[in-house]
Amino acid sequence: MQTYLVGGAVRDHLLGLPVQDRDWVVVGATPEQMVAQGFVPVGRDFPVFLHPQTHEEYALARTERKSGSGYRGFVVHADPSVTLEEDLARRDLSINAMAAAVLPDNNTPDITTLVDPCGGQRDLAAHVLRHASPAFAEDPVRILRLARFAARFAQFTVADETLALMRAMVQDGEAAHLVAERVWQELAKGLMEDQPSRMFAVLRDSGALAVVLPEVNALWGVPQPPEHHPEIDTGVHVMMVLDCAAQAKAPLEVRFACLVHDLGKATTPPAQWPRHIAHEVRSVRLIQIMAQRLRLPHACTELAEVVAREHGNIHRSASLDAPATVRLLERCDAFRKPERFAQVVQACECDARGRLGYEQAAYPQGARLLRALQQAQSVATDQIASAAQQAGARGPDIGRAVAQARAQAVAAMEAR
Repeated sequence: MQTYLVGGAVRDHLLGLPVQDRDWVVVGATPEQMVAQGFVPVGRDFPVFLHPQTHEEYALARTERKSGSGYRGFVVHADPSVTLEEDLARRDLSINAMAAAVLPDNNTPDITTLVDPCGGQRDLAAHVLRHASPAFAEDPVRILRLARFAARFAQFTVADETLALMRAMVQDGEAAHLVAERVWQELAKGLMEDQPSRMFAVLRDSGALAVVLPEVNALWGVPQPPEHHPEIDTGVHVMMVLDCAAQAKAPLEVRFACLVHDLGKATTPPAQWPRHIAHEVRSVRLIQIMAQRLRLPHACTELAEVVAREHGNIHRSASLDAPATVRLLERCDAFRKPERFAQVVQACECDARGRLGYEQAAYPQGARLLRALQQAQSVATDQIASAAQQAGARGPDIGRAVAQARAQAVAAMEAR
């Protein structure tokens, strides 16, 4: 019975990166032996155990054989005869298919014991993402995982033979078997990497983007007015916006909104190019379709809808008078959800800067709207509503009185 540190912990140690999570594989053991040593079984499909003190996952060495379509339907074989090399060969990428014993501190990999049957150390040095074995083709989730690693390690390239294998998987219909939860899980992780545009570049190159996110894939090749968008191509613009959000360390909800804010431009009739009249409404509808298909979190969907619908108005808001500014804030539900409105503004700022030559441009309209919201929030709406009721106002008239008071507060701020 031997225990090895495997996967990302070994990879990140070799790259000189902090080790976040540690996964372990146990060779030469049975489930009964693990339980006898105090490990707690948690795996349903294959033998995985939690360490009694650290609660880290320890998996018995195993092999897998595909028995169906998609990523489901695997026959798992785990017993003491399975070797470490056989276990590593079933993993996704060569850089994730390395194992090592640990030094006496039980934390740092002992590189002198490195087991590397798939050439992971070589590929780390060459900055290459390569599949560990032909078994890569048995699990379409690995296409998404590789694309996510491309976003994390932006200086890495995808091996030609791996890209060819991914394309073959897509052509064979494997990507169509991905379920919503797994797609969103990997996309969300990739969106939070340092250069998320790399994930979408790999998915496009493999053909998988057209399957899992056809609404996004359709943006490339759609032109925009060059006087506003020197980069012209809508797909290029959206990737610039997304990377701007990553550079700003924006949360997931903002990054997703940046990804989908212009979806409607892909549905503009080509005869109307490069203009995209009313694309905002079409974008909202496409977001709703995507949200239903991928079962997106409500926070992501709601923020994305507001940004898609109002980003043009927010960009032009510097020219709005006080009453129009208050109406914009109301449409964004900023008074009830001020924290979310700050995220709306952040997404719009990324949209403005995600254009060729505008990467460092100022965005004063965002700061103005946040100040206007703060000023309008200072209005004692309860007192105004009460006074309006005493004067005989009802329903919409009370709302108009509150809006008028808020507009007066914003106007006073502008006059200072």
